[in-house]
Amino acid sequence: MPNDEIRALMSAPGNDRLTWNTPLSEEHAAQLIAACAPAPGARIADFGSGWGELLMRLVEAAPGSTGDGVETDPEAVARGLRLARERGLADRVRFHEVPAAEFPGDGYDLAVSVGSSHAWPGGTPDALKALRAAVRPGGRVLFGDGFWEREPSAAALAGLGAERDDFGSLLQLIRAAEAAGLRPLQVTVADQREWDLFESAAVIGRGERWALAHPGHPLHAGVTEAVDVRRGGYYGGYRGTLGLAYLVLSA
Repeated sequence: MPNDEIRALMSAPGNDRLTWNTPLSEEHAAQLIAACAPAPGARIADFGSGWGELLMRLVEAAPGSTGDGVETDPEAVARGLRLARERGLADRVRFHEVPAAEFPGDGYDLAVSVGSSHAWPGGTPDALKALRAAVRPGGRVLFGDGFWEREPSAAALAGLGAERDDFGSLLQLIRAAEAAGLRPLQVTVADQREWDLFESAAVIGRGERWALAHPGHPLHAGVTEAVDVRRGGYYGGYRGTLGLAYLVLSA
C-alpha cells in the first residue's frame, strides 16, 4: 500500500487535470445540471462535495442561488475556497468541514451526493434517506453511485478492494431510490470514455507525469509501484465492470 506521502502527492484535490473527482464529461455534466433545473434563489447542498466544482456549476446556473459544500478533506476545501473566490462565488458558496452524515441542513431545493454514499453508516440506503430528508417536498436530488455493469470477476473485486455485495445492479440502485421516497426523473451512466479519461487523469496519469519529472526522487519507486497497481486493477480488473450512475430524482 502507498504510504501517506505518496497518497498526499497523488491526491485528487491537488490534481489540476481533474475537473471533478468522478468519471464525468463536460457534456454529461451540463445534462445533469439541466435536469436538476435549479431555480433562481435555490438553496443547494452537496454532501461529499470535494472541491465543489459541480456545486459551483449548479449555483452559477441559478441567479441568486447559494450552495453548501460538505467535505472533510481540508485540501479539497482549500481548493474549493480558492475556486469560489476566483469565480466571484465566495459570498454564495460555503464549505463545511464536517462528515456528510452529521451535517444538519434541511429544506434545500436540491441535494447532491456523487460517489459519497460510503459517508453514511448504512451506505447507499442511508445516503438516499438522508438526501430525501435534506430537501423540501418537491425538491430534487442528484445522486451518483456505483453499480455492477456485469457480474464482477475476482480480478475486478481485487482491483477495487471490494466485495460482491458492495454494489448491486442499476435497477437495484433505482429501486433503492424509490424505496427512499424519491422518483427518478433521469438516469444516466458514465460511459467508457469518461471512465478511461478519469482513470488516465487521476492516479495513473498524475503518477506517471510526476515520476517522469522526478526520476531521482526517493519516492519515485513507490509512486511507480502505486501507478502499476492502479493500472493493473483498472485495465486488468474493474474496467467495464464497475459503473457509475447519475440519478436525478424528485422528492
